[in-house]
Amino acid sequence: MVWQLFFTFLKIGFVSFGGGYAVIPMIQYEVEAHGWLETERFQQVVAMAGMSPGPISTNTATLVGYDSAGILGGIAATLGMVLPSLAVIVLLSALFFRFQGSKWLRSSLYGLRPIIAGMIAYAALHFGFLSGKEAFTWMTVSTLVICAGCLVLLTRYKLHPVAVIAAAGVAGIVIYT
Repeated sequence: MVWQLFFTFLKIGFVSFGGGYAVIPMIQYEVEAHGWLETERFQQVVAMAGMSPGPISTNTATLVGYDSAGILGGIAATLGMVLPSLAVIVLLSALFFRFQGSKWLRSSLYGLRPIIAGMIAYAALHFGFLSGKEAFTWMTVSTLVICAGCLVLLTRYKLHPVAVIAAAGVAGIVIYT
């Protein structure tokens, strides 16, 4: 299982464009396909990974690996997730300086933006609202209210994101306990 974790996250690491949240749907697909975690446990893992320092995709890989196969699983999943990025960054940094004026390079990077935004939106909808058996429950409505409140606090009142995260955590404790 440790090698399976390593190679699965290596594969994800090679195709993970757009940052951590854009990768979550790919990780979820693989976790469900291999039966490593139940959906509810995976959502808890993603929540813990999001609250932990560091990239959410790497944190998620580490926690999935640890939950599935202990410390060796955590190490294997983390290495699988990180090694492709390291290799690609070293290669791209050398090539980028050589081709930074290329119209094709700029165009391809702009072309990736819509899919990245779509994958982030999918992750937000799936984890925030569509994960239960029923689409609209009191938890869904309260989650929408918290989400809207956070959006207002961030955009209109320009509150620091850490303060908004803390406020959302307090709201969750008040509402859900």
